[in-house]
Amino acid sequence: MNRRLDRCAVTPYGREAGSSRVRVYAWLDRVGTDFTVGSYLSLPDAAPARLVRHPLSLARAELGLAAIAGGRPRRLLLHREASPLSRGWWERRLLASAEFAVYDFDDALQWDHGEGSLLRRVAPKAGKARDAVRYADRVIAGNAVLADWASRHQRDVVVIPSCVALEDYTPKTSYALHDPPRLGWIGSRDNEACLLLIADALVEVHRRTGARLTLVGTTTRSLGELEPFVDRVPWSPENQRTALADLDIGLMPLPPTAYNLGKCGYKLLQYAAAGLPAVASPLGVNAELLAQFGMPAPRVPDDWTSALLGLIESSAVDREWLGRLARDVVGLKYSYDAWLPHWSAALELGPVT
Repeated sequence: MNRRLDRCAVTPYGREAGSSRVRVYAWLDRVGTDFTVGSYLSLPDAAPARLVRHPLSLARAELGLAAIAGGRPRRLLLHREASPLSRGWWERRLLASAEFAVYDFDDALQWDHGEGSLLRRVAPKAGKARDAVRYADRVIAGNAVLADWASRHQRDVVVIPSCVALEDYTPKTSYALHDPPRLGWIGSRDNEACLLLIADALVEVHRRTGARLTLVGTTTRSLGELEPFVDRVPWSPENQRTALADLDIGLMPLPPTAYNLGKCGYKLLQYAAAGLPAVASPLGVNAELLAQFGMPAPRVPDDWTSALLGLIESSAVDREWLGRLARDVVGLKYSYDAWLPHWSAALELGPVT
C-alpha cells in the first residue's frame, strides 16, 4: 500500500513559468510547511514543440501523477491542470484521491476550447477546468469573473488575487523622463503580439517624441514595423526586479475577448510594484486596478496615442504621484503579505508560521 502523502501541490509548469511561480511556488515559500510538489516536466510552458522533445520525461511525468493520486494526499492543491495531455481524467482522479482538495485557476480556462495547436485541440482546457471545479472541495479563483463562473459548478469558491511582493521589485526613484522616453512591456512571447493592437499609437508617439519601447521577455523579433525602436531585455528574476524601475511608462494592451476578461491584471500589478505609471486596456480586473491607481484606461486603439502623450507631457511630480499611489495600493491590497492568512485558510493549513 502506498504511503499516504501529507501536503501536495500539482502545477503544470516549473518555477520559471509566471503562473506557477505566482500562484503556487511563492505561496509555498511563505507558509512554513512542507509540500510535495509535482510540476510535470518543470518547464516554463507546455508548448508542443517542447513536449515532443522529452518523450521519456513525459512518461515519467504521467507516472508521477499516478504516484501522487496513489498517495491519497491529506491536502492537495491543483493549479490550472495536472497534465497538458489530460482531457480531465487526471484532474478528476487527483482531486478525488485527496482528503481535502483545492483547485486554483487564474485564467479563463473555461473558455479555452482548444483553438490553436494540435495539442490544444486534442486536450482543450475548458472541459478539464470544469471537471476540476466540480471535483474539488474548494476552488480558489484569481478574480471575480472566474469566481462567478466557478460558482455555477461549485458551492465553495473563494477569490484570492494574483499577488506581488514589493521587495521583489526595485522601486522607481526618478520620474524625470529619459531622453528619449522609455515605454515598456513585460511578458512572454505568446502575449507579445498584444502590442500590435496599439502599433499605430506607438508609431505615432515615437514619431512625435522619439520614444523607444523596451520589452522584458523574449529576445525574438516579432513586432514588424515596431522593431526599429524596440529594445529587448531577456527575462530573468534579476531583470524583472530591476528593469521596470528604469522605464517611464508601462503598457498592457489587451484584445476584448472573453478569455481576456478573466485575466488577473498581473502586468499592471508588476508595474505598480515598481512604482511605474502605466496605461492599460480596462478589461476585467484591469478596469478596477486602473481606477484605484488613477491611471489612463483607453478603450479603443485610437485613444492610446492621447493617453501615452498625456503621461509623457505631464510633470515628473504628477507621474511620481501616480507611481507611488499604485505601489501603496498594491502593498495594501495585492501583496503576498496581505493575502497569506487568506491563502493558508483556504487550504486549511492552520495558522501561518
